[in-house]
Amino acid sequence: MNPIFLVLIFIVSSIVGYFIIKNVPSLLHTPLMTGMNALAGVCLLGAVITVGYSYQAGGTGLVIGQIFGGIAVVLATVNVVAGFGVTHRMLKMFNPKKKTTDK
Repeated sequence: MNPIFLVLIFIVSSIVGYFIIKNVPSLLHTPLMTGMNALAGVCLLGAVITVGYSYQAGGTGLVIGQIFGGIAVVLATVNVVAGFGVTHRMLKMFNPKKKTTDK
């Protein structure tokens, strides 16, 4: 696939994503964060595929792809783990506090 086409897809999706997220009310923040964690998981899958494709293709020209793919795997993993941690913490705020009664 042509790299220019891939960059064009990235730019268009970034602009569309910005305008979609900009108009979201704050009440939907937590459900959207959960959805974004799932999207970060898809990015992680794409990064793993990139590293695997670069390794399988071989050659010295694709070492850059392996390096960037490896960095993408690490960053996407951090994003997924931290996102689920923040979502879990936010959802804990909505749990009712249990009262302890001494008998």
